Amino acid sequence: ETPRHVRVGLAPRVGHHGHTAMIAKIRAEGLSKSSVMDIAFHLTDGSGPRLMNSPGFFRAANWAKATLKEWGLENTALEPWGTFGKGWELQKSYIAMTAPYYKSLIALPKTWTSGSNGLQSAEIIILTAKDTVELFTYAGKLKGKVIILPRADTLKPTYTADASRYTDSQLNKMAAFQPGKPDSSRRVGAPRTGPLPQPSAVLINRMKDFARQEGAVAILSTSPRGHDGTIFVQGGGAYTVKSPENFLDIMLTFEDYMSLYRLAKAGTVKVDVDVQTKFTPADSTGYNVIGEIKGTDKKLKDELVMIGGHLDSWHGAMGATDNAAGCAVMMEAIRILKTLGIKPRRTIRIALWSAEEEGLIGSRNYVKNHFTDTATKRYNAEGDKLAAYFNLDNGSGKIRGVYTQGNEAVKPIFAQWLQPFNDLGAATITLQNTGGTDHLSFDAIGLPGFQFIQDEIEYSTRTHHTNMDSYDHLQADDLKQAATIIASFIYNAAMRDEKLPRKPAPGALARPGF
Repeated sequence: ETPRHVRVGLAPRVGHHGHTAMIAKIRAEGLSKSSVMDIAFHLTDGSGPRLMNSPGFFRAANWAKATLKEWGLENTALEPWGTFGKGWELQKSYIAMTAPYYKSLIALPKTWTSGSNGLQSAEIIILTAKDTVELFTYAGKLKGKVIILPRADTLKPTYTADASRYTDSQLNKMAAFQPGKPDSSRRVGAPRTGPLPQPSAVLINRMKDFARQEGAVAILSTSPRGHDGTIFVQGGGAYTVKSPENFLDIMLTFEDYMSLYRLAKAGTVKVDVDVQTKFTPADSTGYNVIGEIKGTDKKLKDELVMIGGHLDSWHGAMGATDNAAGCAVMMEAIRILKTLGIKPRRTIRIALWSAEEEGLIGSRNYVKNHFTDTATKRYNAEGDKLAAYFNLDNGSGKIRGVYTQGNEAVKPIFAQWLQPFNDLGAATITLQNTGGTDHLSFDAIGLPGFQFIQDEIEYSTRTHHTNMDSYDHLQADDLKQAATIIASFIYNAAMRDEKLPRKPAPGALARPGF
């Protein structure tokens, strides 16, 4: 047993007749006896970065599968969904300026890039090509060099806090939202920099191909979002099995990048680069982690309530808020229900998705493989048995309500389900759609898929896809609140006489009973 053992009690069976009493038990277990931070530890520090198909991803996936099985879930599996591509692992990363003086640099290579072939001491060269014709004028000049591109933008001070919670007025606007009207409730982060004149993605890719052919060591990149020691770092190119290794592309903090650029304009700048990466192409299959609590009602046990979050992350840190937080909350919600010994009428299925960061690929393929009619692109007979899917993937903040994806009929149901948690700050039901995560895979074919409204805390400003996305940025009380509410939602959805209402199919009337 590890020092951070995740507890599951053996409580007596509680029948569904005592609905109010069960919600109170869920609340007591979730808020007072939580294991959510222990689960989060195993998924973050215990597993390492969880880039899709990397060793860290499989450490986390296998731990999650084993833990769900230990809790008594059935049909636990790493379920294959199709071909993904190569795994990739960063094994060594050292980048420092050595001339005109020594300076350590905050830097990380992008994913699926090659290494430096050992320690390379290289001079920085500024590449100013604005098109392919100008690019070819650098023939014979790039061998053994590290490339930097000009930038004209400057860093602007930040006048707003990194962390924030929704205000009452913002939540009221969300609750009052009506489709088809301007949406003024969304929070948009203030721009942190000036103009950003940069070469097109096509030209940058040509630069990388040319640089590789010419024998350059690496190219440097930055984003003005990456300041104060934070690097926003993610994909560096193709990852299919047959794709060549991408040219070494190193992301720096904005301050370090601009310092190197100014010095290179003024004179000679040298850097040491020692990057070692490892590709793992042996198993190109994608897997989702699956487990079930079987339903007990003779009429309803074949129906499903699903919950999920994506297990994969980027590699800059431990993917704590994106999205170990969501996975830990969903696992904790399952632990709460198992500890209380519930016997759900419907089957409850948890899914920890893979390859979300590459475009919701794991959940899209799951929905395609299980729930989609290939002819109509709507849900099939198996999908017809899905009562609801609930998703969590917006950081570490507590739940404030639910996005209904325009589903008017579920508003009063969700309002009732949230009522016992209004005192914890969760009361807002909005018709707004929200995007960017795995509930969209369900919503796209007409299934009731929902994402919860969460306080952003530091999500878009500090942790999302950065080297700061660590366990220490998780908010324990917020995650306890979220797991408690979601456990209650699962319970309600699994015990309800009817499946949740669905939106009408596009251009059609609602089906009878929905």
